[in-house]
Amino acid sequence: MSGFRFGPQSSADGVMFRIWAPAARSVELIVDRPIRMPRQADGWHALPLAGAGAGTRYRFRIDGEAEVPDPASAFQPDDVGGPSEVVDHGSYAWRAADWRGRPWEETVVLELHVGTFTPEGTFRAAIDQLDHVVDAGFTAIELMPLADFAGARNWGYDGVLLYAPDSAYGRPDDLRALVDAAHRRGLMVFLDVVYNHFGPEGNFLGRYAPAFFAPGATPWGQAIDYRVPQVRAFAIENALHWVDRYRFDGLRLDAVHAITEPGEPSVLAEMSRAVGALAERSGRHIHLVLENDDNAARLLDPRAPPAGKFRAQWNDDYHHAWHVLLSGEAHGYYRDHAQAPVGRIARTLAAGFDYQGERSAHRNGCPRGEPSGALPPTAFVNFLQNHDQIGNRALGERIDALAGAPALEAALTITLLAPMPPLMFMGEEWGARTPFPFFCDFTGALAEAVRNGRRAEFKEAYARLGGGIPDPLDERTFRSAKLDWSDREAGRRRLGLVRALLAVRRRKVMPLLARIAFDPDATRPEGPLLRAAWMHPEGRLLLLANVSGDSAQRPPDWINGAPIWGGEPDGTLPPWSVFWSIGTA
Repeated sequence: MSGFRFGPQSSADGVMFRIWAPAARSVELIVDRPIRMPRQADGWHALPLAGAGAGTRYRFRIDGEAEVPDPASAFQPDDVGGPSEVVDHGSYAWRAADWRGRPWEETVVLELHVGTFTPEGTFRAAIDQLDHVVDAGFTAIELMPLADFAGARNWGYDGVLLYAPDSAYGRPDDLRALVDAAHRRGLMVFLDVVYNHFGPEGNFLGRYAPAFFAPGATPWGQAIDYRVPQVRAFAIENALHWVDRYRFDGLRLDAVHAITEPGEPSVLAEMSRAVGALAERSGRHIHLVLENDDNAARLLDPRAPPAGKFRAQWNDDYHHAWHVLLSGEAHGYYRDHAQAPVGRIARTLAAGFDYQGERSAHRNGCPRGEPSGALPPTAFVNFLQNHDQIGNRALGERIDALAGAPALEAALTITLLAPMPPLMFMGEEWGARTPFPFFCDFTGALAEAVRNGRRAEFKEAYARLGGGIPDPLDERTFRSAKLDWSDREAGRRRLGLVRALLAVRRRKVMPLLARIAFDPDATRPEGPLLRAAWMHPEGRLLLLANVSGDSAQRPPDWINGAPIWGGEPDGTLPPWSVFWSIGTA
């Protein structure tokens, strides 16, 4: 698309360089030598440079002092402090040029971190594992954030140059090659993006554009002020940058509850409309998904035309209730789900969120959430683990290290066949035990602050383990998180189960999802039993499960439909047994 205001704009005559620096008295473009950039209206500085083109490296000098990269840099070959590089976004020859995406109802996501997904940790190396992803039954991969961060390794949530895929993973066309290869295999590709803060190292915006920031802070950095038109345009153009120039099929917006100044109308609504307009013009399926601790159901509508809303939200409530049941842990935010976890799982299956306005003890008694039962089930992305729920632990253990195989297999059988789009974390499909601890590559005082903060966050575990918590700054911590693909052989049983479940989902469940609805009256716990139903114009999707380690009696009023998993339940249900069927209307 055309019309980007941020970043260099190439033409046959050269490149137009632009930067929004309202607090700068002067701005110079540095290529071979410094050249004064004329100041324009509203804090913009611009300069055309004949002969410049793809590969040109440049910086900006602010007030004759600070040399900074372009905040909309398309690539940083020498990390966040080095020069920016002009990239030709139209030169890549797409092999899957006719790809239009897939409907939301077909979504089954494998979340991955590019740097630890393969031993090499690159975009190109990830291509070699896409056949495995397809064979396992996934229809999409979701990449953790790629925006350029300081250092050689990071989860990605410390990005400071939001338009530049980090050079640790490869060049921009390497990323396009990964997206292209996924599309040729029928896989959608989503990208996790962060619009609530910038990372702590390598962000120079405060020097020449302090209007980017609002008073106050998020838990991770200074808040961003989307009441400012240029700041709002920066984020919206960034979303369009990824879905248009790199052809991502959708974005997952990180922690939108931490956007403290969204402006009016909300930057989220305006971003959704802009991406929806692109999808309509191009005939593509493009999906926007939220992470939102506020459980704001009003923002979601997976079936509506572009109207400022979002396809779905990651459903932390579903995860938390299952985690309590599977692990027995009830600390931190898990205490909100510790009482009657089977009932809380049932509520998420009956109406989406567990917290729909109830007071949260973890949040100091404040109400949390909005009623969500009127939404379609496809508005909720369900999972048993993800990068956060693994990495935000002292040792970064996966759920397989905390719960037994029978219980986990039952939980997977429910998660992968329920009408909510399921998500798994890389390696979960074969029961990987590889940890995923937090890691980064800061230096100096910031590195020590991160290290001490991690120890303080997990002070009880730190004391219990004699200081044996992984050091997030140690390269060995990063290397410990690299997925061990040789484990697949030991995980054949789990991988076979996931393949079989996703094959049933594709054949039997996906055809129902465009018109499926919650049936709260038929979804409830009965002691150790979990029974659920979802309505469809042509029938009902039915679940009966014994989510305990003891045998249980089949409910006398249970009427099974045509079995699609588990067969016909007998009078006695074995421990951790799950039965799915499709009944008549």
